[in-house]
Amino acid sequence: MNDPLSAAELDALRLSLEVAARSVAISLPPAVLAAWLLTRARFPGRMLLDAFVHLPLVLPPVAVGYALLLLFGAHGPLGAWLRERFGIALPFTTGGAALATAVMTFPLMVRAIRVSLENVDRGLEEAARTLGAHALDRFVSVTLPLMLPGILAGVVTAFAAGLGEFGAVITFGANIPGVTRTLPLALYTAMQSPAVMRWRCGSRCCRLRLASGDFWPRSCWCGACGATSAASARRPSPDAHPLRIAQQAPTGLRAAGGICRAHSGSHCALRPLRQRQDHPGQHDLRAAGAGYR
Repeated sequence: MNDPLSAAELDALRLSLEVAARSVAISLPPAVLAAWLLTRARFPGRMLLDAFVHLPLVLPPVAVGYALLLLFGAHGPLGAWLRERFGIALPFTTGGAALATAVMTFPLMVRAIRVSLENVDRGLEEAARTLGAHALDRFVSVTLPLMLPGILAGVVTAFAAGLGEFGAVITFGANIPGVTRTLPLALYTAMQSPAVMRWRCGSRCCRLRLASGDFWPRSCWCGACGATSAASARRPSPDAHPLRIAQQAPTGLRAAGGICRAHSGSHCALRPLRQRQDHPGQHDLRAAGAGYR
């Protein structure tokens, strides 16, 4: 429990902080401008702009990442222009991961800044205007300091959300170690390793039993997960009658019509009955009279 973090874990942590910080730096100036336009300006299409700004909140992150891939890809309209003019390639890079994170967190920052800007007293700006302050002077000296709490709230919210962004990053930036593998992607990669799958009871019948809500308080009935309990001695033996095995199987397993090969290695191999192939040692629940489809 007290082991230090490995090099890969430290690299994922560093990359997550870097991507989140860069995403905040990318989205902060446009967020301030968008909040000011939506609050103070009156122009045709304002409602469409408001809907477009909040679009990443309602779209799936994977869809947002795919849209970015179409726009900034090698053959996309923006990606081809950036490559030809400046030699910049965003997909599958750290900058691309920061861009995807910035797009996903942009509505959160705009909302916080917009709420703060709506609470700014317009009378103070009018007083500054009567004293001869120009529009830019009024914004820098009066409006911006008063909306600073909302800007800080938006920065903190966007940074925290950027640390956990997964769908858009893995779609637009892939899962490259040291380049785009942030903490969520590193956790996803670690959960796919055989050791972790076995630790979380990787046998498919146990996962199917838990997903069906039928918690069987004994160890895995096929014994593939290696769990031990006081009732483990009562699990069916390979030579037991198939009908008894079908009766003792979890409800979720019987309902799925699966096949349990209890002696096929370290995992319980369940396959649909339509894809079944007869092999010695299989317990065919359909042939045992379960009759479930």
